[in-house]
Amino acid sequence: MLFLSSYWVSAQNEQLAFNYIDAGEYEKAVTILEEVYSKNKLLHLDKLLYCYQQLEQHDKALKFINELKPKNNNPSLLVEEGYIYQLQKKQSEADKKYQEALNEIDKNANFAYSLGSVFEKKVLLDWALKAYEKGQKANPNINFDYQIAMIQGQLGNLEVMLNKLLDYGFNTPDGTPMVQNQLTRFLMDDSDGSFATTIRKNLLLRTQKSQDVYWNQFLSWFFVQQKEYGKAFIQEKAVYKRNVENSYNFLTIGSLAMEEKQYEVAKEVFTFVFEISKDLGFKLKMQHLVTSMEIESATPKEYPSIDLKLQELLKTHGINQESLDLQILYAHFKTFYLNQSKIGLDILNETLKLPLNIRNESRVKMELADIMVYDEKFNQAILYYAQVEDNLKNDVLAHEASLKLAKANFYKKDFDWTLQQVKVLKQSPSLLIANDAVEMFLLIQDNSAEDSLRVALQSYATADLKLYQNKKEEALQLFLTILQKHKGESIEEGTLFKVGKIYEEKGDFNKALTYYQNILDNHKDGIYKDEALFYSAEIYRKHLLDNEKAKALYEKVVLKHPDSLYYTESRKHYRTLRGDTTI
Repeated sequence: MLFLSSYWVSAQNEQLAFNYIDAGEYEKAVTILEEVYSKNKLLHLDKLLYCYQQLEQHDKALKFINELKPKNNNPSLLVEEGYIYQLQKKQSEADKKYQEALNEIDKNANFAYSLGSVFEKKVLLDWALKAYEKGQKANPNINFDYQIAMIQGQLGNLEVMLNKLLDYGFNTPDGTPMVQNQLTRFLMDDSDGSFATTIRKNLLLRTQKSQDVYWNQFLSWFFVQQKEYGKAFIQEKAVYKRNVENSYNFLTIGSLAMEEKQYEVAKEVFTFVFEISKDLGFKLKMQHLVTSMEIESATPKEYPSIDLKLQELLKTHGINQESLDLQILYAHFKTFYLNQSKIGLDILNETLKLPLNIRNESRVKMELADIMVYDEKFNQAILYYAQVEDNLKNDVLAHEASLKLAKANFYKKDFDWTLQQVKVLKQSPSLLIANDAVEMFLLIQDNSAEDSLRVALQSYATADLKLYQNKKEEALQLFLTILQKHKGESIEEGTLFKVGKIYEEKGDFNKALTYYQNILDNHKDGIYKDEALFYSAEIYRKHLLDNEKAKALYEKVVLKHPDSLYYTESRKHYRTLRGDTTI
């Protein structure tokens, strides 16, 4: 008991010393650590030395190092000694000690790692580089490419860093995700697009010089980061020709292209997968995805043919667990495109009779709830959303259900309850959900403060419900009425954005631009400014083919809205329009 008690007190003292170090109270830390050292010559030597350095007790530090040297053959002590000389502005003596430390690598190449690490901690990057390079030369079986690459990056030598990282990834396949994570970090800070161009050139050269499929896979990854899914697809086909077992990435690329509304690319990918796959379940998945895209871009004239196609697919594949996605899609299509919600509900109620796992059952209930909101049966919808929340805690689907539950209460015009829900959802791990929650929170809060009866907010909720029900003309007229009756009020900004989006989806781009411009002119501090800039830029780039105007608008998003959801996409298009991408 006495032993345990003394051990516990000692551990408490050590932790107290660490706390003092964190707080910058080095004198107090030294008092404790010197006592610990007097009892145990092996504990916390580095921390005691660090405190001496911080207190500029250089003589004491040098004496301490000389005491340690006979008992410790680690050349890191030479680095520490040199660093003390450097702190004393004795650079030539410091360099001499650093070189002595490096010379030890000739005796034992394994010292390179510890020396490199110590040099890096002290931001002596050139010396760290020498340590790693010397160790690699002394023993070619040691690979320090990753460490060397990171130092070159810190020194600003990005092309050298890139080559070292790619070499490391190729020679150490398990390290490839780590390499890609680092490249992603640098790409995020690549404001002028030059680093992306360097990566592109380097990878293309490597695919030309080497027949190894590794470089096609890496190039595919790069094109995915740039959202150039068509080019990623070409690389994956090259991989597939040499390894027919590897087809999973096609589904990822097609799905990402679909999310970005690159429908032609997505359709090409899914059609290719459908043709090469022998798996009936996989083929069914492709048919579901292609039909989803067709619905997304269809005109009302095309709805009957899509309806017939879905009926035929379900007849072919049957009502079973394998065709679950098709059943949900058909119910959604019947409700939101053909206004046949009763049929939609009947389809899903039959689906619920299947032996489904908890996740698939929750997916069906989520769609049932969506249809009930369409039918304005809000209380029933809320019950289903709540079940999904309870059944899939912390799942992405549960977070989506939480937001939909809040929106159902909003459409129900229970604004106080909605406000409580979106307060929580603002902290959601999903950026999209958090962003939607913030917008809804500010919409309710701002308009409640201005109008205690919430007259404008109630009208907005009615119009927004019509938009949810895919009744765009009715929604448009209601939103326009709000603009007439509540001009200059807080509700105006969000309403202008909704009207702009409706006109954009109708293909009336000049009208859409007018409403977006109204936001930029009259709501300069509003929450929709970045959206107005981004969607205006998209119209000029995609539809009006005025790249100069698009470039100027993307630039404003990049420079003035770095926290925007549209920042990354805007930066990519801005670089492209400026001519940064040369290959």
